Amino acid sequence: MGETVKSETHRIRGFSKIKIFLLAITCAFISKTLSGSYMNSMLTQIERQFNIPTSLVGFINGSFEIGNLFLIIFVSYFGTKLHRPIMIGVGCVVMGLGCFLQSLPHFLMDRYEYESTVLGNLSSNSFLCAENGTQIFRPTEDPSAECVREVKSLMWVYVLVGNVIRGIGETPIMPLGISYIEDFAKSENSPLYIGFVETGAIIGPLFGLLLASFCTNVYVDIGSVNTDDLTITPTDTRWVGAWWFGLLICAGVNVLTAVPFFFLPKTPAKEGAKDDANISKNDKEDKQKEEVKKENDRITKDFLPFMKILFCNPIYMLFILVSVIQFNAFVNMMFFMPKYLEQQYGKSTSDAVFLIGIYNLPPICFGYIVGGLIMKKFKITVKKAAHIAFWLSLIDYLLYFLCFLMACDHSAVAGLTTSYKGMQPDSHAGNAILADCNVDCNCPTKTWDPVCGSNGLSYMSACLAGCETFVGTGLKMVFQNCSCIQTSGNASAVLGLCGKGPECSMMLQYFLILSSISSFIYSLSAIPGYMVLLRCIKPEQKSLGVGLHTFSTRVFAGIPAPIYFGALMDSTCLHWPTFKCGESGACRIYDSTTFRYLYLGLPITLRGLSFFPALLILIILRKYDLPGDNASSGTVPVEATIAGKENECQEMDQISKVLNNDEFKTKL
Repeated sequence: MGETVKSETHRIRGFSKIKIFLLAITCAFISKTLSGSYMNSMLTQIERQFNIPTSLVGFINGSFEIGNLFLIIFVSYFGTKLHRPIMIGVGCVVMGLGCFLQSLPHFLMDRYEYESTVLGNLSSNSFLCAENGTQIFRPTEDPSAECVREVKSLMWVYVLVGNVIRGIGETPIMPLGISYIEDFAKSENSPLYIGFVETGAIIGPLFGLLLASFCTNVYVDIGSVNTDDLTITPTDTRWVGAWWFGLLICAGVNVLTAVPFFFLPKTPAKEGAKDDANISKNDKEDKQKEEVKKENDRITKDFLPFMKILFCNPIYMLFILVSVIQFNAFVNMMFFMPKYLEQQYGKSTSDAVFLIGIYNLPPICFGYIVGGLIMKKFKITVKKAAHIAFWLSLIDYLLYFLCFLMACDHSAVAGLTTSYKGMQPDSHAGNAILADCNVDCNCPTKTWDPVCGSNGLSYMSACLAGCETFVGTGLKMVFQNCSCIQTSGNASAVLGLCGKGPECSMMLQYFLILSSISSFIYSLSAIPGYMVLLRCIKPEQKSLGVGLHTFSTRVFAGIPAPIYFGALMDSTCLHWPTFKCGESGACRIYDSTTFRYLYLGLPITLRGLSFFPALLILIILRKYDLPGDNASSGTVPVEATIAGKENECQEMDQISKVLNNDEFKTKL
């Protein structure tokens, strides 16, 4: 009787620990995706805060992948041999440290100063059109003490290093968390538990985008400046939100989620399994130590053979090629989508991030669920899954061409995109910032402080609009007697660019709806496509195979894509502000037409190229069998059935069969 109670108590204790781990790993997924989505949404704010080009912001964003690469292969293969809960806990703490380091520049730098012709010149009226006036904010030509103080512009290095550290900390969470559940949960419960974890990976980005939407709507130096004196709004390209505040929240959340993992055992009792009363605790520990020793002895023996087998697997290598090409397209589309909504549709960063979260995340979540249910309900084979993924991706690809039609006219700015005489574009406008109406005003031509005229045309500054007087303060300022504003009534202007109009708002709705449909279709194809990856390799190679796949997509897509895409975005810039010592800052306005062609055209070109290796996968699958396409219980990789393979690959396959035993198999 006593032995029965003891056995039941131990079983319940083990059952509770796997449930505690499930709750902890779900929170960890929420915290890591919260941090990631928040950071991606803050790229524009970081660009403006540090006055750096988009290409450099892309490098900062890719630094997360660099940090991840330091450990991804090691964790994917060797991590299951170590104390997985503690490694996950340490990873969460490291992520929190990285987020805190990223927020540090805000506390080390002076208050943010945006370029303005108005601030500091209200008493002298030197920002208005006046003959024989003096230019303000003229760039410094020669180095001086004023230039030396600009070392603060290098503070973006803290953000770079913090992002690398965050990438290092994020590495063990997914592979070790999933494998821990697979090893110690009931086989019938494992898919449900993993479903809970993946749900956390969807909830996290939603919270991250909502947090980003809130923080970008709050001025960066809130509490340190009087916001009533500001002359910019969140829709202004000079606006910087409180990006640092959200990072502090992410740091705290990551550290808190790490706590439970330090109290979880390395090897809890298998869920639902009863212990043999005749085996003592010491005997179990000795047995576990022997198994670990055997596994460690084999690590160096099978790592290179497994790598060689994977490289000789044609379906696996083609799948990696498809993934790399498509990841290049989607990394660019997602990372720069807020900037695209800002430039194309005139939305603020806060609104853009909020709309992305509302219109894109729910369809993606729904698509994953529906895709998984279809695979389970109809028992889709690998060949059918490959065809489903291919044709759904093709449909999504063709639909995306409609985005070219959902465009708005560029912002009409006199001297940049239009002439001073009207709304008609002028191909030489870039060389005609000054006109007859303001040539005697002695206006600064490099300062971006736009005003909207009563004629519906925007001007780079009140001085360039020819305004001579003003009334009001702050955002309520109204400039009057503007000689460049041709209108029948009072020639006046207000701060900020002119709005895009109701037609542009309608185009934005069409674009977001199409984006939602596209997200759903593509996520619907994700599960069948991932099934092809998992089924084309042996069970004992899955962990290494998935890790190598992740490694490849991050090296050849996650790191370089934001950099070269950011450089292309910079090439469409129409106006770079000039600061002290003559250095340029973040771009203020882009050529929206060229920007649209690059933002939509480059991903379409890349995705089109990815269909060629995808077709080769379908052709190969027509000739050879994969697990799940027959009744055989064994797992036969495709490379074992392809005639004409090199002798080295066959030898490596034989080595893997010798090393293949039940106690060494690594589960995904």
